[in-house]
Order: sequence, then structure tokens, then C-alpha cells
Amino acid sequence: MPNYYFHTDNAKQALDAITDGLSSVRLSTDLNLSEQDFAINAQSLVLDPDNRLSIDTLKSIIKKTQRIYLCRDGAMTPLEDRSTGYYKLVPTAGAPLLEISGVKMHISKGTDPFTSASEMAQQAVRKGDKVLDCCSGLGYAAIAAHRLGASEVLSIELSPAVMGLRALNPWSNDLKQAGIVQRQGSSYELISTLPAASFDSVIHDPPRFSLAGELYSEEFYREIFRVLRRDGRLFHYTGNPHVVKKGSSFVDGVIHRLKAAGFRHIQKVEHLMGVSAQK
Repeated sequence: MPNYYFHTDNAKQALDAITDGLSSVRLSTDLNLSEQDFAINAQSLVLDPDNRLSIDTLKSIIKKTQRIYLCRDGAMTPLEDRSTGYYKLVPTAGAPLLEISGVKMHISKGTDPFTSASEMAQQAVRKGDKVLDCCSGLGYAAIAAHRLGASEVLSIELSPAVMGLRALNPWSNDLKQAGIVQRQGSSYELISTLPAASFDSVIHDPPRFSLAGELYSEEFYREIFRVLRRDGRLFHYTGNPHVVKKGSSFVDGVIHRLKAAGFRHIQKVEHLMGVSAQK
């Protein structure tokens, strides 16, 4: 059975069409990847013979802003996981973003999460590269690296909740492409098991420092340096700079530790809130 994704915007489009007495409405039900026409009547939006959304259901979706619902087999399920915190997918004008306990995990202001992740990949990845994608999240950077011509991408994500959400996210479908390997586990632990000089580029997009300080440590940066080949490239998302001690910004601390680990040509990439570097 097909999957249909609904949120405030497309639910309102459908409800407005019903109110206006139209016989059909053009909607995106795959989170802005495509559009198609759906029949409507005085009582409901008709997705297929087994899936109809009533006026009351559409109104309930509209009330829940910043939430995405999956409709299939006649049931509506929010794309969220409350098992170890509050993980959810949030709609945007493009690809959905991941939010964890109220914190957005993507750059979305003035762009969309897939575009910003693609720009991160472009900072490090070249055609033919073997790529390590640490803290992969919804897998957007891994997919972008593959589309840039990477020969192989190893994508590591710690959270089973995130893995579960991305399995339901249509924008993450290309993670199933040949050439992308998905592993669930700790980037901090798994990187020590990887061979030296085995990657041409690394994309490192860790959670904020307060949640995973070890992923900003000199020890971890030395491991990234070890697994990179000569002249290999790193893009490291750091988020908004903030002061961790008087007179020293967080990003300056990252740069200092990258230098200590052996990296050169280190540059701030302000519009992507990160740092690029080379072995």
C-alpha cells in the first residue's frame, strides 16, 4: 500500500478545496518530492479506496503544526519517537528536518535541510571518493555524497529512533542505493575499528557539544585524521559559535584541536556553521 504524508500545509489545501466545493485537488503527499491530483467530495479527501481523510481528520492535522503524519492502511501515525526523548520529523518547504527534544538538527533558515546537507558534502567530497559520514541523522549528507559521485559512503548513526524515522522518510530512500552502507552505532567507538588511510573525505555532523562532547575531542579528531588518506578532506559541522570559557569561542577551540590532531588548511565556513580542513 502507498504511504501518504500529511501536515498543516497540505491538510489545509485539501480542506480549502472541500470548502470551495471542488471535485479534485493537487497535493504533494510525499513531502514535496512530487504532486498529484486527488478526488474530493463534500465529506472527505479520497487518497485511494482504502484511505480517505474526513473533514474532522484534516482539521485535527491542521491544529498540530510542526508535525508530520503518515497515512497508510486507513491509519494515521505521527512521525515521532518518544522512547528515549522526543524525536520527530518536522515539515519544511523542502525536505523534512529532524528535531530532538525541541532542538532542530539541520540548517533550515533561508534554505532546506537537504540543500544545506548537500552543501556540506560539497565542501569535502569529490567524484570517486570513499566517504565516511559520522552522525548521519536522516542521511541527507550521505545521499548528497553519493550523488556527487562517491564510490562508497559509510554512514554511521547512533540512535535507533533516528534510524527508525529515516526509514519512514521519503527523502531518505536513496540510502538504499548500492554504494551506501548504513551502520547503527557510536561514531566515537566505531571509528577506531576502521583501517588507517581508508577514506578520501569525512563529513562530521555531531549533536551539540553538551550532548556529545567526545565527538569534539582531540582524541576523536586524531581518529578522523588517521582514517583519512593523504590530502583527504574534512567538513565538520559545529553549529553556532558559543563561548565555553572566557576569551575562547567554541569554534576556535575546535580549530585548535584540529590543528593539534594534524589537520591543515583549516577554514571556517560561516554560512554552513562549520569548519573545513585537510590532512
